[in-house]
Amino acid sequence: MKGRRPSAAALAPGAETLAAAVVAVGQVVHEGRSADVALAFAETRTDRAAVRAIALGTLRWYLRLAPALAALVARPADELVPALRALLVTAAHQIEYSRAAPEVSVHLAVDAARALGLAPATGLVNAVLRRFVRERQELLTLHDAQPATRYAHPEWLVERVFDAWPEHAEKLLIANNAHPPMTLRVARHVASTPVAALDATAGDHRDAYLRELASIGRMATSSSWAADALVLEHAAAVTALPGFREGRVSVQDAGAQLAAALLELAPGQRVLDACAAPGGKTAHILQTQPDLDLLAVDIDAERLALVESTLMRIGVAARTRVADLAAPDALVGEASFDRILLDAPCSSTGVIRRHPDIKLLRRQSDIGAFSQLQAELLRQCFARLAPGGRLLYATCSVLPEENSAVVTAFLRANESAESLPWPVSVAFPPGAVQLEEGVQLLPGGEADSDGFYYACIGRRSEA
Repeated sequence: MKGRRPSAAALAPGAETLAAAVVAVGQVVHEGRSADVALAFAETRTDRAAVRAIALGTLRWYLRLAPALAALVARPADELVPALRALLVTAAHQIEYSRAAPEVSVHLAVDAARALGLAPATGLVNAVLRRFVRERQELLTLHDAQPATRYAHPEWLVERVFDAWPEHAEKLLIANNAHPPMTLRVARHVASTPVAALDATAGDHRDAYLRELASIGRMATSSSWAADALVLEHAAAVTALPGFREGRVSVQDAGAQLAAALLELAPGQRVLDACAAPGGKTAHILQTQPDLDLLAVDIDAERLALVESTLMRIGVAARTRVADLAAPDALVGEASFDRILLDAPCSSTGVIRRHPDIKLLRRQSDIGAFSQLQAELLRQCFARLAPGGRLLYATCSVLPEENSAVVTAFLRANESAESLPWPVSVAFPPGAVQLEEGVQLLPGGEADSDGFYYACIGRRSEA
């Protein structure tokens, strides 16, 4: 980026925040980085919440805004430097979706251009955005005639969602663009001590924590179907949550909280948590049933360190190992497992509302590669399951190619494997779709969870 950058004092308040968000958006769109990686630099900023909100909002609506802006630029968009393209779309997001007056957003964008070293382009930024303010309703209406633009999703994904879920597709795509709730998981045990024991009058671990939140002015409601879940009325920093550092509460979507219950855990079982990072489900398993011999495995050493950090925070122990579970010899020397959680790598198309960058980073060609890996992981993990054992296959995808198709093909090819029903002890999420093999939660909907797929598979006992 060229041009002398002005001092912060010379810029309008908010311009540097906008510029920081533009940097993150540009890294996602033009460099292929995840939003988490692109926003890491902002963690030390006092305006980090605003930077994050602007960047994620822009990524959420990028595929709707970019075509409208392209019509206002005299030359092809790809002839503009990436930083300028990112600035125009980010500013357009503020004009269309923020509460600020459009004229204020235009002014901030011009100053943000200076902060980004794009001073020679301030005239273009001003002219294009002022036209966008005047013409945006007509432009967006015109481009919204195309479903992919209207829903701000890549065309290939819109087509796959409509093919897979014709009755739910529109609601699913709309839900992907909504802000998700902040859902908490209240621990039943912390360092082998029931949370409710911390409050002698508590009849339930969630009730105790609800009262604790209310005492500091934070309101929440209990989930009707996820036994450990509370939904905050207003999102909060984790550091503001009582007991977070001690592991009494964690942030986890209600749909993700089903995994521990679906495993039907019992004291003394050997449990394999395959593809365990970042460790939310690992922690929940051990807080549901502390008396386990649990091995948490991940192929990525850095991500496995996240699991270890999470376990340290909540005060529980587990064995960890870096390994590629698609390899037959990955766990040589380990005895078979009574329970296996295979939270398989996937397209993450069920968690777009939390990670809108997925819409820009995922490619149609990724799906076939994921399904092949998932099938191999399922074969190798099942080979480590003890007779009478239970394997839970899970993804955060809404695409059947990664879910029911993988499980159905596996069951047909393995006589020793059997499909197990949804446990009667686990509440069935409202609006979840019962498939021939497995259950699909769709984003939003009655349960207001993220999109998850679960299938319970057993190994027949030896005669």
